[in-house]
Amino acid sequence: MTGADDPVLLKTVGRAGRLVLNRPRALNALNHAMVRRIDDALTAWEHDPAVETVVLTGAGERGLCAGGDIRAVHDDARDGDGRASAAFWRDEYRLNARIARYPKPYVALMDGIVMGGGVGVSAHGGVRVVTERSRIAMPETGIGFVPDVGGTHLLGRAPGELGVHLALTGAQIGAGDAVLCGLADHYVPSASLPTFLAELADLPVSEAVARHEQPPPQGELAAARGWIDACYAAGTVEEIVRRLRAHGDPAAAEAAETLLTRSPTALKVTLAALHRARRLGSLEEVLDQEYRVSCAALTSPDLVEGVRAQIVDKDRTPRWSPATLAEVAAADVERFFTPLGTRELGLAGPPSPHPARPAHQPPFDRSASPRP
Repeated sequence: MTGADDPVLLKTVGRAGRLVLNRPRALNALNHAMVRRIDDALTAWEHDPAVETVVLTGAGERGLCAGGDIRAVHDDARDGDGRASAAFWRDEYRLNARIARYPKPYVALMDGIVMGGGVGVSAHGGVRVVTERSRIAMPETGIGFVPDVGGTHLLGRAPGELGVHLALTGAQIGAGDAVLCGLADHYVPSASLPTFLAELADLPVSEAVARHEQPPPQGELAAARGWIDACYAAGTVEEIVRRLRAHGDPAAAEAAETLLTRSPTALKVTLAALHRARRLGSLEEVLDQEYRVSCAALTSPDLVEGVRAQIVDKDRTPRWSPATLAEVAAADVERFFTPLGTRELGLAGPPSPHPARPAHQPPFDRSASPRP
């Protein structure tokens, strides 16, 4: 049983296990306790024959999840030794990998705002539902951080250079573009969600989806593929900005100006992480890489400064260090990918000597994930 104030509400309704992220005043931002609670519920339901489907939703009217509790990460990076954040990410990334290969249908209702860590607990699922209210983003470069929770894996496989555009700018996308980019599968109008949820308690997932799914509304990215693919195919952030400015499309020029407000270090590390993620292949390998990058970010001044400017003081004027792309050297980028030795996440290799959660199943392959 769960109480009304628990950060994750758990219940079974018919054949469905329901996970409800329940911090609506914080837009359901994930903390460590929530990650552990979700993981424990998945363990129980995986071995419960009465539970045939898992369904993830968010409490409140604003959205599924605005991301991880970045304020706590900021405080840990500024005042602590980073261990609490590293432990949180270790469990969170293992949960992301587990969701991707969960043996039962995992249905994520990506209604409203879904960002950062919210993408991690939804977009790796087997059945990902968006609505006309969906606003999905990986906005990490705006706080001096780098897309994580498997975000570089997902965005690295988006058509053309769409994922690079979304990762570097942090742009929000709606339902149509989420489906186009491979972050979602099905469009269901928000007015149909209560009935859809009720039917998941009794019907096979495929049948419930078929009753409510509609063609997604037209997005914006397909029409922008020309300038996005041409500009973001460049090998450096500096060249991407130059191409965006020179292209002539007003949207390209706007994207260039957006990039110049982001952390220069985070931009360069993000581009490198995406290019490496494409070569790595499996979600596990990418999450191992993201863990290295995230831990390195704890010692970067831009993470603390970015969260201060955007979330703590809200002055929206971060003072990045280094302040320009030209000042970020190759060695500054490479240090984010330095192996961690005994502190590795270890999802793709030998078990970690300090596992926070057990590893499960073989490397991720979306073609093999449950599509009921």
